[in-house]
Amino acid sequence: MKTCLVYRDRILPASEKAFMRRQYMAFNSLLPYWVGCHRDNPPADIASAMRIVGEGRMLGPLQRLAFRQMGWGAGRAVADLSPVVVHAQFGRGGALALPIAKQLGLPLAVTFHGGDAFKDRHYQRVFPAPIFQRRWRALLDYCAVFLCVSDGVRAKLIERGVPASKLEVLAIGTEDVAQARGPFDRLVFAGRFVEKKGLPVLLDALRILAAQGMTPPVVLAGDGPMRASMEQQAQGLDHVCFAGWLSPAQLRQQLEHAVALVVPSVRAANGDHEGLPSVAAEAMMCGVPVVASTEAGLDEAMLDGGGMVVPAGDAQALASALAHVLSPGVRTGMGQAARQSARVQLRASVQSARLEQRLLSLL
Repeated sequence: MKTCLVYRDRILPASEKAFMRRQYMAFNSLLPYWVGCHRDNPPADIASAMRIVGEGRMLGPLQRLAFRQMGWGAGRAVADLSPVVVHAQFGRGGALALPIAKQLGLPLAVTFHGGDAFKDRHYQRVFPAPIFQRRWRALLDYCAVFLCVSDGVRAKLIERGVPASKLEVLAIGTEDVAQARGPFDRLVFAGRFVEKKGLPVLLDALRILAAQGMTPPVVLAGDGPMRASMEQQAQGLDHVCFAGWLSPAQLRQQLEHAVALVVPSVRAANGDHEGLPSVAAEAMMCGVPVVASTEAGLDEAMLDGGGMVVPAGDAQALASALAHVLSPGVRTGMGQAARQSARVQLRASVQSARLEQRLLSLL
């Protein structure tokens, strides 16, 4: 098998382990070999095919500094692996991997996940300029293809100056699992407690529903800088549970009993918003309807009857959509449609095979 270098500067944050690995699960012609500058408790299968630049060497920290800031020794650090293509994760990862690809004469593909396209600060001129800004123009010139997890990411990168001819949409899939069987009695939210996730809008919508006598159990899975303020905003909503971070298995247990997954995303003040939340794809594959905002990276075509899309920031519209999904008999049909849509558009094995074929096409 030929080696595909997978560049992720930190290998791998806990929140990324599942969806990062799924991208390569169906590779059979390319062997993914992970490269980065920080070891972050990688799973065993990745640790056996991984290299941290300068790791184990006396001057390793200096080597990593020179590699990241100047690109010095980038090619030498991985030349012995005889790679044939480089696939970088996130825009900044593409900038860091650029010297490797250039020094070894390899084609480079970069996947943009959302914030790396939407956050304005990544593209605002500052002094001293960070690595991404310094190499952005060179990345535009050299990179063979920019892969976008959603149409929204593609549209934003066109605004950022990326030629449309270099942009392709390739969503990250989710594994096919058995359909949830219920009983269905709760609404579920899962994600970091940050501005773009839209939690204040969800809590406002839940108050509207409560005033109408609808108080289904609500599980808010996750944590983050806004948790304390959200707990304060939720006072009096006794049916809302702040569950903290859940393991994939624990989250799956919640989805097994979910009437719907709620994705009330908004555009943050810094321009950041969703690419395509992996939890939405996972919920749809379980047969769970998704109620999402227009800033969630989902659209009616992707949901294909498996959920509803409402205007971002509109608590009344969100409450109305949730009330509809909570109506007797509605959830079953939406759940079946969600699963069918996910199996057609978001199956991990299919998306992974598409990624491999695209990378092979660059050789």
